[in-house]
Amino acid sequence: MLESLHLLDRLQSQSLGLLERRDVAVVVAAGRELPVPVLSLGNASPDVPAIGYFGGVHGLERIGSQVVLSFLASLVSRLRWDDLLHEQLRGLRMVFMPLVNPGGLLLGTRANPAGVDLMRNSPVEAERPVPVLVGGQRLSPSLPWYRGEAGAKMQPEAQALCQVVCDELLRHRAALSIDCHSGFGLDDRIWFPFACSTRPITHLPEMLALSELLDQTHAQHRYVFEPQSRQYLTHGDLWDYLYLESCQMPERVFLPLTLEMGSWVWVKKNPRQLFSRDGIFNPKVSHRQQRVLRRHLVWLDFCARAAFSMPRWLPSADGREAVRERALDRWYRGARA
Repeated sequence: MLESLHLLDRLQSQSLGLLERRDVAVVVAAGRELPVPVLSLGNASPDVPAIGYFGGVHGLERIGSQVVLSFLASLVSRLRWDDLLHEQLRGLRMVFMPLVNPGGLLLGTRANPAGVDLMRNSPVEAERPVPVLVGGQRLSPSLPWYRGEAGAKMQPEAQALCQVVCDELLRHRAALSIDCHSGFGLDDRIWFPFACSTRPITHLPEMLALSELLDQTHAQHRYVFEPQSRQYLTHGDLWDYLYLESCQMPERVFLPLTLEMGSWVWVKKNPRQLFSRDGIFNPKVSHRQQRVLRRHLVWLDFCARAAFSMPRWLPSADGREAVRERALDRWYRGARA
């Protein structure tokens, strides 16, 4: 955790003055005051698209933060020589929040220092029964997936994430976000809302257009692109909450995505990781970690390019209904992706 903060300092000093940083919250853990930093690149005008990269919501899942930091480091190194990147930044806002839960990252816990699972902390309630505990519970912070007290304000880290999305992404006409996690299954998955409901989202045609763009651009990719509800439902998902907020602004298009890295394959290859608290969520062998970083940097770069070019691939008003029908067939009418 502390090494990541030092890395952010170095990246800012190497960015030719182009990487802006602000701390949106301060969290106390293990007697330390830890900032929640946000870094930004590119054009802040609301007339251009925007993209946000998030990591470290769950402190056990360090690989999510590392993927975001690795991509940011790659961009900073390119600022010195890559004219195409500078052209991209003239037409795109890029926002990075790689350490959403610094206390959890320092302590090695899924929850924040108050024992709250940030990804169960929004006021959104699932429309159907959720898995016991996993879907979010209010019994005790001593149990995993604790949502916090009913009616209480969201935790400072969750509030900070929501404020960053509202300030930096929802003010733009079109925006993407990618929240990097690990720990579910053998496959790498790209999830989109809802986690609270099995009903399709308003921007289902846009999600299918992005998924098909990925299929066409990287035909050999290994991602399963799907609504999270195809796997399980939860209460309190922050991206459900923010997506529903964005729908109050019908002139905006906000497409929130979650990269869920399939960490079970790391355990399958190295069963000894089962005996380590964080081994279920992170690759422990160095070469495997490097492979994970390389693989997902391609996806994060693809998303930046897709965000920059959103007006080119978003469905037209006349064609949205046909695209929606294809999306319903793919994800909601029994067909498998």
